[in-house]
Parts: sequence; C-alpha cells; structure tokens
Amino acid sequence: MRTSVEISDSLLEQARRVVAEQRTTLRALVEEGLRLVVKERRARKPARLPDAAFPGPKGFARGVAARDLPRLLEEARKAGRPGS
Repeated sequence: MRTSVEISDSLLEQARRVVAEQRTTLRALVEEGLRLVVKERRARKPARLPDAAFPGPKGFARGVAARDLPRLLEEARKAGRPGS
C-alpha cells in the first residue's frame, strides 16, 4: 500500500544513514520500526490502579445521593482538589 508520512528532517536524515549502513531500504526500515512499536504496544497491559476505596459501608455517605455527584465534583474542581 502506498501512503505519505511527514517525518522531521533530522529523523529522516538519521534513517537514511541507517539505510545506507545496513544496505536496506527506507521502506524496510519503516516497516520494521512500525512492527516493533505495534508489537510492544499490544503487549502492554493496561495500567491497574490500586483500590482507593475507604473502609466502611459501601456506597455514598449518609445523606449523599448519586444525584449529588455532579455538584460535589464541581465543588471539588473549584477547590482545586486532586482527581476533580
């Protein structure tokens, strides 16, 4: 398949040096690089966050309902609280 890609001048110059040194083609070098990156990214496991739940009864605190959540998040955002 034919496609166009914009590459910085310095990176293209480095790639051309590698191509000349290894007696290969720019196409082969690009394909090899893409295969390596795709393989690496597929192998990554999604980040798993630690359980940050507070001990105690499940659900919202007494007197707080799910419908209050947007207001609480907005208040936290205005107060500059992390995670808001």
